[in-house]
Amino acid sequence: MAPRAASIGELAAAAGAVRVVGDPSTRVTGVAYDSRLVQPGYLFAALAGADVDGHAFVPDAIRRGAVALLVERDLSTGLPEVIAADSRAALAPVAAAFYGHPSRELRVIGITGTDGKTTTSYLVDGILRTASIVTGMIGTVAVRIADRIATHETRQTTPESADVQRYLREMAAAGVEWAVIEATSHGLAMHRLDALRFEIGAVTNITHEHLEYHGTVAAYRRAKAILFERVAVARGSAVVNVDDPGAAEMATYADGATVVRYSAEGRPAELRAERVNLDASGSRFDLRLAGGEVAPVALPLIGGFNVANALCAAGVALAAGVGFESVVRGLEATPAVPGRMARVDAGQPFAVVVDYAHTPESLTKVLALLRRLTPGGRLIAVFGSAGERDTEKRPLQGAVSARLADFSVFTTEDPRFEDPTEIIEQIVSGAEAAGARRGTDYVCITDRREAINHAVATARPGDCVLLAGKGHERSIIWGREKRPWDEAAVAREALAAFGHQLR
Repeated sequence: MAPRAASIGELAAAAGAVRVVGDPSTRVTGVAYDSRLVQPGYLFAALAGADVDGHAFVPDAIRRGAVALLVERDLSTGLPEVIAADSRAALAPVAAAFYGHPSRELRVIGITGTDGKTTTSYLVDGILRTASIVTGMIGTVAVRIADRIATHETRQTTPESADVQRYLREMAAAGVEWAVIEATSHGLAMHRLDALRFEIGAVTNITHEHLEYHGTVAAYRRAKAILFERVAVARGSAVVNVDDPGAAEMATYADGATVVRYSAEGRPAELRAERVNLDASGSRFDLRLAGGEVAPVALPLIGGFNVANALCAAGVALAAGVGFESVVRGLEATPAVPGRMARVDAGQPFAVVVDYAHTPESLTKVLALLRRLTPGGRLIAVFGSAGERDTEKRPLQGAVSARLADFSVFTTEDPRFEDPTEIIEQIVSGAEAAGARRGTDYVCITDRREAINHAVATARPGDCVLLAGKGHERSIIWGREKRPWDEAAVAREALAAFGHQLR
């Protein structure tokens, strides 16, 4: 939904170093980077991707009614062409200009980090809504515009810039005051969040992820730091976890912003958690501000990592002007986060938990937590590792499970175009290096449904089965095919097959 039509000349001017071939007065009524979504009067942006090059779909876009193109080379189509060195980088300011720069009309919060982005986003959103603030949210699980929720299937936590700008325009039209965006390293490095004004930025932690794209941990951290540079430009607030070295480093990129530090481990900070008490029902702690204010918090989320996420959310909310008492009320009213430590209960005498944990760090945190909550039983972990993603983390995941789980079932996650058996064997290499033995400490089952069935079949009373890596996701990616998947539903089917079913 665009507020107006715009001329090619206007949009090209917003993109800066581009040249225009053809009539710059040509007006467009929409912007699309997927030729299938082009309608008559649209500008089609041809983006070069890892698997496909959008330039190959220019003829299809023209057939569907495109009247102008954003491309990286002169295609001599006879239509006006905006030619940029990087069409994806140019798309962000073009889309921002087309949609009337919506981030100037509402206030934007960016949350980044290896783990905890989704939970922290939900916590921030919940606090703001408890304080009667109209919010919007763009993230892993869903896009929400005021009270309208749209679960998306793109598998991009941070959508392409044209989508982000469109969502923000819809939010502004709906009266949204604050928008919360999960800012991934991919999204920041690939210009999806360019041309946005971020008033508040927060970082949960920075560990080991997406090295298949960034190459090094240093480059990964540098991509995350873009968020704090944007916050600094806006003279906003940067909320930083001082317990995590990678996150603490981000403060150096926030020169000119107000830095708000938080600690769940007793370090000097503007927000701290004290007298932390964790059990299976949730987390209780005292939230203390540097100014002396303190209040008890009963957080309905389990695990020390969620205490840290709560502190991050509290820091963001305080920076947004929410009162201390409202922050505490919002934390205590936190709803369940889809696919995060979600229990599947069919009356079975053992626990089944679905969680999105898919990095060595997040797997460590979840397994360590479930170990404490399973004092008399075995901990059985079922997980895989994504294809065409960070390969270095695979043996690390295997080693984590070998150390913290009693038994592991290594399986498929999203193999894409990789051989799933080879991915599993890379996980195995780390498990065996940590002392695990095939058949005794782990098995390999490529079919994820069979893997879950195996875990359920072997679970005994008092055990806990962790199904990690898929969480809320609704598909498994094989090649370019997205095969429908619902982890919790598959778990319920497996439990029913073994006679466990609530009546």
